[in-house]
Amino acid sequence: MTPPPVPRYNVLGVGVSALAFDQAVDLILGARGQLKAGYLCLCTAHGLELASRDPGLRTAFNGSWLSTPDGMPVVWLGPKGVERVYGPDLLLTVCDRGRPMGLRHFFYGGKPGVAQELAARLSSRFPGLVVAGCHTPGFGELDHLELVSLQEEVREARPDIIWVGLGTPKQERFMAGAGSTLDTGLLIGIGAAFDFHSGRLPQAPRWMQRSGLEWFFRLCTEPRRLSGRYVIGNARFVAKVAAQKMGLLKYPPA
Repeated sequence: MTPPPVPRYNVLGVGVSALAFDQAVDLILGARGQLKAGYLCLCTAHGLELASRDPGLRTAFNGSWLSTPDGMPVVWLGPKGVERVYGPDLLLTVCDRGRPMGLRHFFYGGKPGVAQELAARLSSRFPGLVVAGCHTPGFGELDHLELVSLQEEVREARPDIIWVGLGTPKQERFMAGAGSTLDTGLLIGIGAAFDFHSGRLPQAPRWMQRSGLEWFFRLCTEPRRLSGRYVIGNARFVAKVAAQKMGLLKYPPA
């Protein structure tokens, strides 16, 4: 399938899709029935900073069907009209609006039991939701037998969308690699949305999300795991974006 005609803007060498939230939802719903349409990445400051240092990850972002602005700093760097395409909200909206057309959902990722709990909660919230399957992978990369087993499982489930909750950069690498061999329409990497909507982690209040302070809320809830990402990573992101804006560093898209 030809990628949707959505312009992109360059943030540290990644082409971020310049679009609004409802436009992203419409494109996702419109892709139903098209086998192997591609994959959708959600761009955060963390992910883009990692991609600026990792050509393979940058290629994965740039090879996507869409790479939407998920973090507010990424939104602010875009042209007029760009809106946040926030993973947890995208999941809820697509699940809701996809019900009349019988959109089939498959949940891949999370710790043991998380994908199943997520599917159960979404089914309760959205009566009529079609859950085609759930799969929790092992910690490491899929070996050949595991991939063949997953391919068969997906072939039998016939999902329109596989929601991938592996976290960045693992989910982007999976979608660009092994995920491309699966018989599905779209793969969408939504990371922490698995933990938020399964009830494993709290979400930041809306005012913090809108003001770009969600990182601080998450840092307070998981300081040991996220301190490096948000304290060091955010500082790197700001410095690199400033250097890109001033022309001191060049980040051509991969």
